[in-house]
Parts: sequence; C-alpha cells; structure tokens
Amino acid sequence: MPPSASPHHIADALPLTHVAYHVLVALATKNRHGYSIIKHVAECTDGRVELEAGTLYAAIKRMRDEGWIEEATPLPGTDSRRRTYSLTEWGRKVLRAESRRLESMVELARQARVLPTRKRVKA
Repeated sequence: MPPSASPHHIADALPLTHVAYHVLVALATKNRHGYSIIKHVAECTDGRVELEAGTLYAAIKRMRDEGWIEEATPLPGTDSRRRTYSLTEWGRKVLRAESRRLESMVELARQARVLPTRKRVKA
C-alpha cells in the first residue's frame, strides 16, 4: 500500500460507494481501461448501473490515492493513450471485506424473511 494511502484498517475504508464497488469488481477479473470498466459494469448489471465518465474518473483518482488500484501496462491492441488500471492487493482486500459485509446484510434480510432463503444444491 502506498504511504499516501489513508486507511490503515480495512474497516476504515468501508462501506464503499456503489461506484467504487463496481469498479473494483470489474478490475478483479482483469486489467481494464475506463471505457472497458463502464461497459463491464453496464453488462454485469443488465444496464441498471451506467457509469458516467466524470463519475468514473473521479472514483479512479480516489481509489488510486487510497492505493486500491494502480495504473497498469496497457492491454495489447489498446490505444496507448488509454490508461489501464489494475487492482492492488490492498484493493482486493478492501473488495473482499466489502463483499463479505454485503453478504452478511443479505443474510440478515433472509433471516428476517425479506428475501427467500437459498435453496441448497445437492452435490
């Protein structure tokens, strides 16, 4: 984690905004440039989340400052002017912690019968 990154404890980074969460999820699978992140988020959410470029790049700046993502080598065949980003180990830990936090919230909703319980899949 870079010395400038502020949270020293993962709990200090949570909860994430929905924009930060979706960007980190997009980068968890592979390095991406901004437009690729926007497309990935739209595809994964069936169009329910559409990131605007200004919103995305403000989030990218903040996440770089926090040490969650970093600039990476451009992808082969990509316009060299496009900046490509990758998830750092610190960013992966933050994403995992937020995913667990969200999972526990969903479990509470299931216990309260707000959401149906999961059906067990037989192995």
